[in-house]
Amino acid sequence: MAPELCYLTIAEAAAGIRRREYSPVELTQACLERIQAIDGRLHSFITVTAELAVEQARQSENELASGMDRGPLHGIPVALKDLYATKGIRTTCHSRVLENWVPDYDATAAAKLVAAGAVLLGKLGMHEFAFGGPSIDAPFPAVRNPWNVDHIPGGSSSGSGAALAAGLCLGSLGSDTGGSVRHPASHCGIVGIKPTYGRVSRYGVVPLSWSLDHAGPMARTVKDCAVLLQHIAGYDAKDPVSIDVPAGDFCADLDRGVSGIRMGIPRAGWFDEGLGVDQETMMVFEEALKTFERLGARLVEIDGRPFALARKPNQTILVSEAYTYHERQLQDAPERFGTSVRRRILEGAFLSAADYIQAQRARVALNETIRANFDRVDFFVAPTMARPPETFAALDPDEANRRPNFTNPFNLTGLPAVSIPCGFTPNGFPVGLQIAGRAFEEARVLGIAHAYEQATPWHERRPAI
Repeated sequence: MAPELCYLTIAEAAAGIRRREYSPVELTQACLERIQAIDGRLHSFITVTAELAVEQARQSENELASGMDRGPLHGIPVALKDLYATKGIRTTCHSRVLENWVPDYDATAAAKLVAAGAVLLGKLGMHEFAFGGPSIDAPFPAVRNPWNVDHIPGGSSSGSGAALAAGLCLGSLGSDTGGSVRHPASHCGIVGIKPTYGRVSRYGVVPLSWSLDHAGPMARTVKDCAVLLQHIAGYDAKDPVSIDVPAGDFCADLDRGVSGIRMGIPRAGWFDEGLGVDQETMMVFEEALKTFERLGARLVEIDGRPFALARKPNQTILVSEAYTYHERQLQDAPERFGTSVRRRILEGAFLSAADYIQAQRARVALNETIRANFDRVDFFVAPTMARPPETFAALDPDEANRRPNFTNPFNLTGLPAVSIPCGFTPNGFPVGLQIAGRAFEEARVLGIAHAYEQATPWHERRPAI
């Protein structure tokens, strides 16, 4: 029963707990046993909080037995990307710089999950400081892809994607500055949403780029992502960019369908950028578009050039702000950073104030141009990634720059975007489909994603580990 329990959706697990088919303790122990059995090959966890998890699960069991029901996350085992501060629990950012840091406070999103009764299994591996590539000289091993451990899982929320795909937890939180929730969602065949900028508090989330960072949930289904988002969204005075907009009900539009919806495809000038989109990925994407048409959506071709232009200002702003955050530590102890992340952050030392300001000016202009498309379409749809996951052995850090980046325009604009599984390559690797919408319309974005998910079998597949 253990693997079957671990692959339950949050909605299924919550219902089973209340029917007393199994307890929060049994569900938690099943996940811990699975972590013990297979994570030695995946390295998705940096820290496993087994004792705490069992303690929290027992508390949930007692509370539910006494009639105290905190909602759909009560007794559900989850895990956090290891840049969410957790009081009394090591938070490393997968780096020697913070290898022994034990915060004395909780990130707001982490505290909200605890308040909802979720059970913390531990902290998950990532790209160092959410910016370096797969770690070759970090204090913890690089996370592996459950579909084939010779291949990368995507980053930087690598452990979140791998752990979910492998059935090691039922939900997770990641962070997204240029695609770091959606990349591993695509490569690992799970669901991840980057909410609207300011929708979810980043207080207690170690920064990469203050003006581009987003915190968001990851899970195996769209509904599970909606449930997680429901519990972590909301205004937080501790985050200076948090926006006081009512969250509403993120599950409200899940069954609304897509009939009559105008889906904008920013193909020309974007999909063919540089090396373009991998042929196998493109074939899967085109089949996904046909599914939307069968469901009643209308496909509208729009100009992709503004989306392609977003890459340069996004990278300039990101690197400038990353260097600003890490400058003192880089000057004092550069050897504590891994090779990959040190090289990337130091690029910011050679950018000028003029470079940064011009990038911010470009951001404003592109934001207006991209959002103007909503006069013609209701949502944007594109592949999440331009190619399947590479092998560790053949990984070329510069190759990604020669292909379209489908995720960073929505960090630059702050618009909500979700990645969902939309098929597999002939070699058995998942392909992600990205859907983006208007600011603060996460419910509609999730509703469109749910309609596609329910019409296809891709979210039901599991890797053979």
